[in-house]
Amino acid sequence: MDFILDNNESEQKYQALLKAIKLRKSGEVADSMNQKGFNYKLNWGVSILDLRDLAKQYTPDHLLALKLWNKQWRETMILATLLDDPKEVTEEQMDFWTKSFENTEIAEQASTNLWVKSKFAFVKALEWCRGKKHIVHFTGIHLLGRLAITDKSAIDEMFEPFFEELPTLAKDKKLFTPLYRTIIALGTRSKLLNEQCCELSKIFQLSESENAIQLGEQLYEELTSEYVQEMLED
Repeated sequence: MDFILDNNESEQKYQALLKAIKLRKSGEVADSMNQKGFNYKLNWGVSILDLRDLAKQYTPDHLLALKLWNKQWRETMILATLLDDPKEVTEEQMDFWTKSFENTEIAEQASTNLWVKSKFAFVKALEWCRGKKHIVHFTGIHLLGRLAITDKSAIDEMFEPFFEELPTLAKDKKLFTPLYRTIIALGTRSKLLNEQCCELSKIFQLSESENAIQLGEQLYEELTSEYVQEMLED
């Protein structure tokens, strides 16, 4: 990570946000999240809606985001993804944060709020799909889905390299849902990608993995459905 000197303005914002988080804490929500496996070093149980409302009160601030992330509370890390300036995000930062994710909630928040807006989004998504850790795979798949949904300027060919990586990932039970959602997002983006996703689903069905076979069957049924095909005609 690049070393960035602190300043009084960012420090004041930082301290104000820490106080605001504590005022909105909910022990019941935190306990419920822990029971569901969403573990953090410290979780105040503040809702995502409240965190988004807090973030709206500030302009993007890269230094503030780094300070918030380094605090390592659930709420400060989510706020960091909401308040960072995508133009100042580096590849090193994206790798450092992603490899330290403790669960899928923070992975989804970072992917949705920040990574998808970075100029490195496609590069990192592909790299992470080729990674070793489960949470890195999850983030790469989720980011790919967000790109398919939100990046209207991306041409279909930008998504093609991912099709070589997905058959291997389809064998992982824990990736069933994110893969399903992401491939549906790809397959409803254009006729060409729909055809490619249908072919991908057939490849899944030829796998020795029961998980991949089941995923392929469900994907093919959805992607070839009358509803999806009519939507692509519009």
